[in-house]
Amino acid sequence: MEIEDATIEELVKGHRDIHAYYQCLFCAESFDKEEIFNTGNRFITARKMIERHIQEAHGSPFQAIMELDKKLTGLSNVQAEMMSHFFEGKSDSETVAASSVNSVSTVRQHRFKLREKERQAKLFIALMELLKEKDKYMVHKGARQVDERYGIEQEVREKVLKAYFKDGLDGPIETIPSKEKKKLIVLQHIVTKFEKGHSYNEKEVNAILKEINADFVSLRRHLIEYGFMDRNNEGSTYWVK
Repeated sequence: MEIEDATIEELVKGHRDIHAYYQCLFCAESFDKEEIFNTGNRFITARKMIERHIQEAHGSPFQAIMELDKKLTGLSNVQAEMMSHFFEGKSDSETVAASSVNSVSTVRQHRFKLREKERQAKLFIALMELLKEKDKYMVHKGARQVDERYGIEQEVREKVLKAYFKDGLDGPIETIPSKEKKKLIVLQHIVTKFEKGHSYNEKEVNAILKEINADFVSLRRHLIEYGFMDRNNEGSTYWVK
């Protein structure tokens, strides 16, 4: 998974819980849940180790996110500057003294605008979730293969598969594409690992997908959401559509 696919909860923590291990969102460092780590003066769990790693390597999730490309955060230079000062707990007058703004009223205006941006973001996320639910039905209804949905050319497909399956088409992928078209191409290939007309239980599906990527739960969900596979209401039986 790419950082754009992380949930808000994962971004706040700075790491994701991927079944057998914890993985840093910002550098992909991971720690096995079954392992106990010796820090020199004491032993700590994998959860404590990932928290310690984020603190030592990135300062905090806040600092790591602030260092991301502005195309990802959507923050202007002034907004990023203000948020950094606010995060450090500076008063309005201290922020004026340490920043490029020249008045307390301007700082207060930025505080108000950031809170307003937060309210707008919540509504925007809700709208996008509703849109995705609608789009999921509209895009996939009646579609039989990737080509019908996006008219993907063979040359494009081969280029995407080569980029993600770096060890060959029978090997694993390091990340699940976040872009819709690339994800569809990868999923179309992954579904060929399953035999048409054969029923699989969840354990069998997971075993096949684990060989492709550690985040097999997301792969399984995508195969269902994008109409490549189906399952019964209990989720106990899966098959290729």
